[in-house]
Amino acid sequence: MGGKQDENEAYGKSAKYDPSFRGPIKNRGCTDILCCVLFLLFILGYIVVGLVAWVYGDPRQVLYPRNSTGAYCGMGENKGKPYVLYFNIVNCIVAANVISVAQNGLQCPTPQVCVSSCPEAPWTVEGTDRSKTVGEVYKERRNFCLPEVSPDMPVEESLHRELCPRFLLPSAPALGRCFPSPNINATSPEYSWVNSTAVSEGVSGLLDSINARDISVKIFEDFARSWHWILVALGVALGLSLLFILLLRLVAAPLVLLLIVGVLAVLAYGIYHCWQQYRMLRDQGASVSQLGFTTNLSAYQSVQETWLAALIILAVLEGVLLLMLVFLRQRIRIAIALLKEASRAVGHMMSTMFYPLVTFVLLVICIGYWALMALYLATSGQPQYIYWVYNSTSGCENAPVNQSCDPMASMNSSCPGLKCVFQGYSSTGLAQRSLFNLQIYGILGLFWTVNWVLALGQCVLAGAFASFYWAFHKPRDIPAFPLSSAFIRTLRYHTGSLAFGALILTLVQIARIILEYIDHKLRGSQNPVARCIICCFKCCLWCLEKFIKFLNRNAYIMIAIYGKNFCVSAKNAFMLLMRNVVRVVVLDKVTDLLLFFGKLLVVGGVGVLSFFFFSGRVKGLGKDFENPQLNYYWLPIMTSIMGAYVIASGFFSVFGMCVDTLFLCFLEDLERNDGSQERPYYMPKALLKILGKKNEIPAAGKKRKK
Repeated sequence: MGGKQDENEAYGKSAKYDPSFRGPIKNRGCTDILCCVLFLLFILGYIVVGLVAWVYGDPRQVLYPRNSTGAYCGMGENKGKPYVLYFNIVNCIVAANVISVAQNGLQCPTPQVCVSSCPEAPWTVEGTDRSKTVGEVYKERRNFCLPEVSPDMPVEESLHRELCPRFLLPSAPALGRCFPSPNINATSPEYSWVNSTAVSEGVSGLLDSINARDISVKIFEDFARSWHWILVALGVALGLSLLFILLLRLVAAPLVLLLIVGVLAVLAYGIYHCWQQYRMLRDQGASVSQLGFTTNLSAYQSVQETWLAALIILAVLEGVLLLMLVFLRQRIRIAIALLKEASRAVGHMMSTMFYPLVTFVLLVICIGYWALMALYLATSGQPQYIYWVYNSTSGCENAPVNQSCDPMASMNSSCPGLKCVFQGYSSTGLAQRSLFNLQIYGILGLFWTVNWVLALGQCVLAGAFASFYWAFHKPRDIPAFPLSSAFIRTLRYHTGSLAFGALILTLVQIARIILEYIDHKLRGSQNPVARCIICCFKCCLWCLEKFIKFLNRNAYIMIAIYGKNFCVSAKNAFMLLMRNVVRVVVLDKVTDLLLFFGKLLVVGGVGVLSFFFFSGRVKGLGKDFENPQLNYYWLPIMTSIMGAYVIASGFFSVFGMCVDTLFLCFLEDLERNDGSQERPYYMPKALLKILGKKNEIPAAGKKRKK
């Protein structure tokens, strides 16, 4: 007895009976005030960084194309001219790759001009037109010339100074730019003047890589035709999630039994298959000694030792699982009873099922704010202009090429092709010099705020479900608004504790990102020792992150109930779990298995129904239920599947939090009370029967003594 007592005291002392305890305490104070102040100051700095990004940033450079002078097309003086026309797009293809042209279109060595529409027909300057004026030759095509060209200027001079294009090709707008069609028939008389090989091959490769316009239009059409059916699929996912939680309340035991039998059956089939393969290869005499050592791992499938090892491993797993079922059957029954009670708690507080919508909105705000801030920071800086000559001609030998210039200043130069063009955005200035540090600050802010929002959701749900468990007469003693009360209580008193736990998790996650970056850089290296060390560090940090998430989750439950700071709550939760480690393992695995089965049911059911409907395999449903005509029928299917997964994850995360909260309350209930009239249990009757407690339920009409 003394040894057992010492062992229990190693994990802290059991909770003592408190006659005044009625669940989540009302009289509590603010916790982790220092971390709360630090978090609020960090948020204030986060807002300041956003303001700096907003002042210095210019996201128009990634939203609108620019012409040769750096002016944006589609706004300002170029309003109504949203597209950029390249005088000779072949030069762009030769000069840079597709991505560079798309991102830095102004650095293409050919003039660009904003136009209201792309040319629809082929056209070229004939030899007899060179002596005429620009106004006579271009007429309706005047908008394809640069604005500074005079209608009285000779065409020969405008071509020499590259103020007007020499030819036009039928083009289509893509990414805000006019790209010629790759389907150019070189044998056609109207294209006899075109170098069809250069244009067709170059533009074809260009459009193959950035035909995002056509794809985006088709995607938009598909969503426009199928959005209401996607909503129906998401409604089915919602109904299936609620149905599964209802089934847990009614038939939790058969479901758990079915899952356990299913796992045993899968392992048994694996043993049978491995035995068949082993016997066949043994009769053929295929041994690893004949194969030798090879880096081709698939070759080991043809030797008997591989299947023998797999057979032994599966047999051991099967035996261990059977022994666990025999010796831990009582714990499994407790887990089933807690699952039923969790379903009952959710049924009494249906508002908790929709709390993930609040978390989702807050996460969208956090991620959206960071994305906009990062975009503005990345586009900060003043525009820089340089002198540039598109085609070197006589008189341009001493031209100040690549030197800074002012696009608004008058230009007097002997070089006819010299222009002041946009180069990019400067990297000087306070914001630009600190751009890397500000982006790191933003990433830290993203992770910290996201983890804080998730922690807020866990603590609020824990407070609501704890008030359910510690209500002696259910549902009469359940508070009127348990979810809103828990939300206000958590924000008022425990912002600092949530920030503390979120910060610890954030630091580990950022360390994992840094290791992933280092591993990516070392991937091409041939140093196996360094890669092995990095892999070990990654594994350790992954395990550490999982442990911290587990510890934080239980710490938030204790914070919601007792209102103590993060460290004390984490310690108390860890000690309580260690005093009941076997029950913890059993409940965790049974719950994970059930929730995985539920997600598989919801996502798989919605995926199968969506596939048969959108692919047109379901016939005879009537005119109102015909599948829409789609360009990519897999698009609404994937959207429905992802939406179903998000819905199922949101619902089952609430259910999982309910199970964990009720479990900790159940463990504390066992330690606080003994089932007598003076100290009755709060647990449901099903758990009392499983534990074999006697005289634990007060007589009818009697209330718990205060």
